[in-house]
Amino acid sequence: MNISIVSVGKLKEKYLKQGIDEYLKRLGPYAKIDIIEVPDEKAPETLSDQEIIMVKNAEGERILAKIGQDVHVIAMAIEGKAISSEDLAENLDKLATYGKSKVAFVIGGSLGLSEAVMKRANEKISFGKITYPHQLMKLVLVEQIYRAFRINRNEPYHK
Repeated sequence: MNISIVSVGKLKEKYLKQGIDEYLKRLGPYAKIDIIEVPDEKAPETLSDQEIIMVKNAEGERILAKIGQDVHVIAMAIEGKAISSEDLAENLDKLATYGKSKVAFVIGGSLGLSEAVMKRANEKISFGKITYPHQLMKLVLVEQIYRAFRINRNEPYHK
């Protein structure tokens, strides 16, 4: 399985990079994982509704440029379907079983995802109603993908 994580913004925090690198190493035997970072749109602290849409659209265009037509897209969105680790494992297993070997998880910037990205998404999922910083979300997602592969292979992993 080829999995991409397409996210807005460059990861700067060393501790997050180290965590992601550790899980990418662990994922090596299970899947090919690519981390694709697109630049975030520079914006002032306070924005009008129209400016928010413009920022999300600019970031959305960058995201969509990195996703092929044959890719199954899973948007990480707080309004998405709340899933468990077991649900994610089952979903990835079904995708692999039915020939969807290219999967992209999409993490938006601080303002979320554009309407165009949400329309392109085959699924919208959430890891709960709390808001995660989008850079931390990348680490949580990589860990959950690793956990999903361990679950699917009935291999031990802490609960």
